[in-house]
Amino acid sequence: MGKTKEPASEMLDEKGRKPLKLNYGITFKVGFAFAIVQIFWTAYDFVVPLLLEGAYGLPSWARGLIMGLDNLLALFMLPLFGKISDNAKGKLAKKFGRRTPFILIGTICAAVLMVFVPVATLNQQKAATEYVNTQIEARLDDDAFMTDTLTYLYESGNANYCDRDYLEMNGVTKEDFVSIRNYSKMSSKKAVLNLIGAVTYSYDGQAIDDVNAVCPETGKTYQQMIDSNDLYKKYAQNGIENYESDQVFERYTKSDAGIKSLVVYMVILLLVLIAMATFRSPAVALMPDVTPKPLRSQANAVINLCGGVGGAIAFLIYTVVLFGERLSNYIIIFSSVAAGMLLLLAGFLALVKEKKLVERCQQICKEYEIDDFAEGENEEAKEFAESLINEGEKVSEETYNAAKEVVENSKKKKNPKEWWSLKTKDEKSKLVSFWLILASIFMWFMGYNAVSSNLSVYSTKGLNLSAGIASIISGVSMGISAIAFIPVGYMAAKIGRRKSIMIGYALAVVSFILICFAIMQGQEASLKTVLFTLFYLIAGFGLIIANVNTFPMVTELSTAETVGAYTGYYYVATMSAQAITPFIAGLVMDYVQDKYLFLYSAVCIVIAIILMCFVKHGDSIQLAKGRKLSKEEKKQIRLDSMDAD
Repeated sequence: MGKTKEPASEMLDEKGRKPLKLNYGITFKVGFAFAIVQIFWTAYDFVVPLLLEGAYGLPSWARGLIMGLDNLLALFMLPLFGKISDNAKGKLAKKFGRRTPFILIGTICAAVLMVFVPVATLNQQKAATEYVNTQIEARLDDDAFMTDTLTYLYESGNANYCDRDYLEMNGVTKEDFVSIRNYSKMSSKKAVLNLIGAVTYSYDGQAIDDVNAVCPETGKTYQQMIDSNDLYKKYAQNGIENYESDQVFERYTKSDAGIKSLVVYMVILLLVLIAMATFRSPAVALMPDVTPKPLRSQANAVINLCGGVGGAIAFLIYTVVLFGERLSNYIIIFSSVAAGMLLLLAGFLALVKEKKLVERCQQICKEYEIDDFAEGENEEAKEFAESLINEGEKVSEETYNAAKEVVENSKKKKNPKEWWSLKTKDEKSKLVSFWLILASIFMWFMGYNAVSSNLSVYSTKGLNLSAGIASIISGVSMGISAIAFIPVGYMAAKIGRRKSIMIGYALAVVSFILICFAIMQGQEASLKTVLFTLFYLIAGFGLIIANVNTFPMVTELSTAETVGAYTGYYYVATMSAQAITPFIAGLVMDYVQDKYLFLYSAVCIVIAIILMCFVKHGDSIQLAKGRKLSKEEKKQIRLDSMDAD
């Protein structure tokens, strides 16, 4: 018989228990539910603004209003379904658990309905694209058309049409501006993604060897057309693109056909958002259901990582599709995302047995005396304990007494205290912290969502990037930032959730201020792209640090019986912010200037930092450190192991 390998040195606390550790495998499986949520919302936030812009040419404030309506709906739906799932007791709930039925039905309904969202806009897209291509883009080298159009842009006083301060700073007069032309047949291409590397020139698809030669079609040298195109990109392109959107809105969206198309689009979108709202709170509440409170920051980091996987799938879908210019692009994207949601749902149902995981968590909480399931506040804990009592002599006396205690406590504390019935100073202090946390989260999402809901439009119109390149920037930021998910969970364990959140907020503030003031309209395209990617990456790290820790701070103040409702309150804060901020951000972009969107966001997050400074509760309770096993205890473990074998 071979020697038994001595186990590695373990640590036990004063009661002889091993350190409480997160089961990463279980948490990752549970994270499939959040991946379903994120694959949809990642595609929605990036693609829908482009769809609205391309099909309807809506002003930024109107686009923001539509982007905010789904969050306004969620204000009522998420708390409602969070609470309904808390109290779910039907046949499906008894078989699968409280949350799984909502995830199953909601996902299927959303996946089926969402395919029809882009279909409703197809005719409108076709009309708008044809008008822009034939009536504006094809006439950018026409003297009469450009003189009239650029004069209008210059005299309008709209900074998004013509930044006259920037023109004056660079010594460009009205006459200089009005004389700018763009020769669409004259094209230049850089080696890497058209951003960096050697430049090659072509005219009407034919490579140019001598740029000083005269073009027989225009009577100008190729170099003159190259210089004119450079001036167009530097001073006039942003204004022309905004002008195109406004013309589409005035000529087509305000027509009877345009209004009908927009109404149909909104009705279908509303149905999709209702379906998504039915399972978002249950999907997120599942993590606290199966995770003891002290481990929820680490668990939330894993859950967010799973959400990042869902987001990455969406990113790959829309990036590949958007590199092709087709009217069917959005139908392909939404159909592919729907298929991805159904595949993730299949994985979730195969891997997650909710009732067993909840029972496992209840037993852990009881063993480590964690104030969640241990006091009998959860109906499933009560039912589990009653089943043990009914077994009578089949269980030990110790297990029987513990189960009896759970049932008795559940009768004493059948309903959690409502906020208006709080008596003690500590209870009131926790309530104040709860509202401050929600207020801080509200301002955080006011700031961050203002940027995320306008990112695709800002990238394509403000930075003059193609939709494909813009999606790559967004994806690179998400991918690199995702590296921080797991370390952020440990960071919260070391310095606390509140301090971690404030660091995340601060990173976002710095990033947005840099984007506002360091990126300027006339900069080289590659420089603007690199700077924006770098600064947005900093904001991405801030987003992860904040999002990993804000939700656990809310659920730390909940009980097992109210975790779904508290999840709903969390989403009331986030969704109300996301319902309001796209509209306000749109007003800033329309009536001030695009770049000041980032200054508005920075101000919102500074307010979030101030609010978080006054929070006193919500950090995780640190468990006592363990002690090393003695030689005798190690020997007993080896003997127990041999007996088990």
